Amino acid sequence: VFMCVSLSLTTSFWFSFINNALVFQRRTMVGVLILWGTSEKVQGKASKLWLQPLNETFLQTGVFPSGFLWGVGTVAFPTEGSWDADGKGESVWDRFTRHTDPSSDSYIQWEEDLESVRYLGVNFYSFSLSWTRIFPDGNVKAHPNPAGVQHYRRLIGKLKELQVEPVVTLFHWDLPQVLQERFGGWLNQSTADVFADYTAFCFRTFGAEVRYWITMHNPFLLAIQGYGTGAHGPGVTGDPADPFIAAHNLLRAHAKAWHLYDKHFRRHQRGNVSITLGSHWVEPLHGQAMPTNLELCQKAMEAVIGWFAEPIYGSGDYPESLKASHRGVIPEFSAQERLWIKGTTDFFSLAFGRETLRVGQGLARFGQTVKLDLRSVLVWVQQTYSDPQLLLAESGWFTDASVGVQDTKAIYLMKRFIMQVMQAVSVDGVRVFGYTAWTLLDGFEWNHGYSIRRGLFYIDFSKPERRRLLKTSAHFYRRLVRDNGFPAENTPHIEGRFPCDFQFGVSESVHLRPFSPQFTDPQLYRWNLSGDGALSPVMGILLHTRPVQCTDFLFIQRHLFLLGVTGSAHYRFALDWTQLSPGGDPEKVRFYRCVLMELQRRGIRPVVTLYHPSYRSPSLGLPEALHADGGWRNASAVEAFVSYAAFCFHKFGDFVSTWITVNEPNRLTEAYTEDRNLLLAHVKAWRIYDERFRQKQGGAVSLAIHADWVEPADPFLESHKSAQQQFLAFEVGRFLDPLIGNEGCGNGFSNAERVEFKGALDFIALNHFTTRLVAPWENAKPQKPEHGCALMTDVTWPASHLRQALVPWGLRRMLGWVRDRYGDRLPIIVTATGVDDQAVHDDQLRQSYIRSYLQEALKARELDGVNLRGFYIWKLQDHHDLRFGLFSSAAHHSRPKASVSLYRDIISHRGFPSAADLRPLTCRDADSGTSCELCTRIAENKPLLFFSVWSVHFQRFWKDYCFKHRKTCRNKVDQSGHN
Repeated sequence: VFMCVSLSLTTSFWFSFINNALVFQRRTMVGVLILWGTSEKVQGKASKLWLQPLNETFLQTGVFPSGFLWGVGTVAFPTEGSWDADGKGESVWDRFTRHTDPSSDSYIQWEEDLESVRYLGVNFYSFSLSWTRIFPDGNVKAHPNPAGVQHYRRLIGKLKELQVEPVVTLFHWDLPQVLQERFGGWLNQSTADVFADYTAFCFRTFGAEVRYWITMHNPFLLAIQGYGTGAHGPGVTGDPADPFIAAHNLLRAHAKAWHLYDKHFRRHQRGNVSITLGSHWVEPLHGQAMPTNLELCQKAMEAVIGWFAEPIYGSGDYPESLKASHRGVIPEFSAQERLWIKGTTDFFSLAFGRETLRVGQGLARFGQTVKLDLRSVLVWVQQTYSDPQLLLAESGWFTDASVGVQDTKAIYLMKRFIMQVMQAVSVDGVRVFGYTAWTLLDGFEWNHGYSIRRGLFYIDFSKPERRRLLKTSAHFYRRLVRDNGFPAENTPHIEGRFPCDFQFGVSESVHLRPFSPQFTDPQLYRWNLSGDGALSPVMGILLHTRPVQCTDFLFIQRHLFLLGVTGSAHYRFALDWTQLSPGGDPEKVRFYRCVLMELQRRGIRPVVTLYHPSYRSPSLGLPEALHADGGWRNASAVEAFVSYAAFCFHKFGDFVSTWITVNEPNRLTEAYTEDRNLLLAHVKAWRIYDERFRQKQGGAVSLAIHADWVEPADPFLESHKSAQQQFLAFEVGRFLDPLIGNEGCGNGFSNAERVEFKGALDFIALNHFTTRLVAPWENAKPQKPEHGCALMTDVTWPASHLRQALVPWGLRRMLGWVRDRYGDRLPIIVTATGVDDQAVHDDQLRQSYIRSYLQEALKARELDGVNLRGFYIWKLQDHHDLRFGLFSSAAHHSRPKASVSLYRDIISHRGFPSAADLRPLTCRDADSGTSCELCTRIAENKPLLFFSVWSVHFQRFWKDYCFKHRKTCRNKVDQSGHN
């Protein structure tokens, strides 16, 4: 379930985590008892969350409201240590863990802790009091322990000096062991009475300087794990009713504390009191929002957070689903108690952490999925409990114990949670007023001990000094607190137009197949001879056939008609090397000449790729004989390619002004693990063109490099910044450096070859799709990839169905890097860029992609001075599934998607003009066949008609259109008005 996080942790750790989450033994029985009994219908607004998913947002930047509170938290037992120092008594967790070692040693090093808090720049510090440090045996009637009281007075006083607000939790699971032995702990109502006395002392002693009190932290886990499964202290197991009795008394204890504060302290201290409740989030399997599934999801939420929230924030009683499932087991509140418990809180305090989700995993039965979706939990609380003010009292994840100060993956999990909070605040209107990063320090993590880490500061538990060392996640959180969120680092939307010579185009990998069914069958047929509607051949009669003509290739007309609808004046496609070779089938040559002639007639300029590797082909698009002979590993492939290139230049060069020799050779090397022969093939083909064809044809030749941008995964580490440059030099530099003449041309080339390479490029062609994160490879001897880097994805970036991240600013940074490395002598063309989108028509993801990536392209030109000359969308048409195409596949009637109209509109305006000047920009070259009323109608998703049965209205429209546009339609209208 949790592997949905794109930032995967180490494999061994995930196996361990999943194993721990699923192996519940007798614990699972309790979880099942809690949730599954009857199937009473669940009511409430919140159940609509699974029917109507939250508004999808591409929000990646933004700041929180002014006055938003940022904090960090710790807990007494995992961090303080000194379990019996200065008169402290024994807690149930001391007994449960057999008196653990000094842990983080925070009782001694509390000033170092506050220095760490000061470094982060947070507004508040959340910590818990150790009950047994103040009252060693829990008995408030006895004298308090002066050392304990003095410790917390110093801590709170120093926080106030630092202008950091203390948020104090009165009870975080460490019940005095004496109370467990005397009363049975929380199974006895008397413990609630003692707790009330303890809280009154704390309010009286510390309350003058404390504005925010938490009575107890996540009672759900204490009830289930402490009194059900035995996984937590005090480790009680056996009676299925025990978790419910413990929860009942915990709720009573909370209510007593709140009423005490409200009656005796609020007027003078003016503080706020709440209880922190934990939650998970569940969704139906595969998103199947059937009524039964919705009911089970709602029950799962009510069985965790609703168990405690409904009595306090809702009806004053337990959820109906919980009571129906456990009649005779779950205690009942009297009518008076329900009124007394209801409303005993001043704000909603929420914990969203690893342990609640892990336990909630045991409740996700019948195909539910537990998800790391904090935003949905926040909205569920908002809709279920009348939109309360809300504090995130615990939010964070964990790393493996082996992770040191470089906890890069923790950064992106933290960023994910905080981004979800920002979306809940800004998009959904949830009234979150504060966020607590969990936790300040590595510590003894309850039943997990030292096997996991959760702190922003690292502690080496093998050393007695327990020094606090900054993790990179602490750097990240400090910057986030300073910025109050994620302010936009990039230039906002700009207005402007691309020049008339800028190439707006469409790019495709598909090889146009030379096929025509017309005039090739010599057989004569008779129709419906037997009344069955079939064609029957007439034996003994053969007709004369004629050679194929351009008008016979109906595919050409259909395909280029779609291209015209986009408004593009440039089209990049690939020749099929397997179909073309010197001395090969002349019909194949004729077909491609027909394509090029039709493009010329329509005023569309071709960009032709000689070799576009096809990973669906066993031979990778090479002729079979070459592939069988080792492909690009064999030098013979170089000579064969040069011969093929010269043939194509000769046959098609009069129609082609722009050539791409090889598409993405840096991707092809993943199959061949070397690039020498690929570079040689390009250089020799370029030299052939330069020496034999350039003077007459006047074209330009390049090769297209796959050029996705990478950001350092951890921007606070120099090693990650070095990995970024190492990766870019490997991906892009190893091909462009030898051609443009930078020093450091490797690959074992001779000096003569280096001289031949230099300058063998007329423009820089880049295929750019996304941005990723890069880090140094962690293994000592990386076998793959060759660049020696690890790649990952920021889980907060919007992503497509195929998990392609949308990071528009990555294109601008990639263009800037190329400009800085190679200068601006050579123009740059983005020869392919696009994203998959599953939408049938309203492809909002692709529309956002086109608009935002073209914006960044404009910024690169206008603001950064990049010599950018073209932008080609990938690609024209889907072939089977809904993926990258601007049009659906022919099997789906070649319907235009909404992005066609968007792209056409941007082309017609040559970019993003100001609101005061929205007139389409007319360029002379753009007038030849790209401006078309018919195309505009079709781009708006009008049905497409292709040379089959034409309506009278359509024929008249076309005839009138062609009469007005004789240049476009010359020689194509016969006397009857048909095209």
